[in-house]
Amino acid sequence: MRVVLAEDLFLLRDGLVRMLEAFGFEILAAVETGPELGKALAELEPDVAVVDVRLPPSHTDEGLQCALAARRARPGLPVLVLSQHVEQLYARELLADGNGGVGYLLKDRVFDAEQFVDAVRRVAAGGTAMDPQVISQLLSRRSQDRPMGRLTPREREVMELVAQGRSNAAIASQLVVTERAVAKHTSNIFAKLGLPVSDDDNRRVLAVLAYLDHGRTNGS
Repeated sequence: MRVVLAEDLFLLRDGLVRMLEAFGFEILAAVETGPELGKALAELEPDVAVVDVRLPPSHTDEGLQCALAARRARPGLPVLVLSQHVEQLYARELLADGNGGVGYLLKDRVFDAEQFVDAVRRVAAGGTAMDPQVISQLLSRRSQDRPMGRLTPREREVMELVAQGRSNAAIASQLVVTERAVAKHTSNIFAKLGLPVSDDDNRRVLAVLAYLDHGRTNGS
């Protein structure tokens, strides 16, 4: 699997390169600025891009904007964005085009090698990997809103895991319940949210996140 990596801190960039290579990834380029990232994404056509939100020269959201531009040029380009802090705007921008292959993780997650590599692989495969803190904040903002307020505590647990991109089997394992029970919970969640049930995990996640974000935006 071929990766373009963008991170301006040398030690973190070098560590990510070593980690990914140890898990069998091929690093096509490891860059530190927005212009370098844009060029690498356009010329190398990676299987996935792992991108720090803030890159030189602006040190604002240049990494994210380069990644979004690359996705417009190549729809569906898998992008995993890393950020120091939770910024819901970043998650919304990533999900705005409705295509899969997106992820948003806090940088703290990279210190758990297996969790981080799993997220990279999931995004590269067209799935979604959203940081639990992002999901938690979205849910907490709408906890009293209808129909969100109608979810049971267990349904909220399941929804957080679904929104992270977890499969029914993974959710069942984490919550120590059967896959049948998880399927029942997800069906109830979608019914309460007025969303169509789908067998496509990625579309299911995107629909939930889009619904939450729409409600948050309307209520702000």
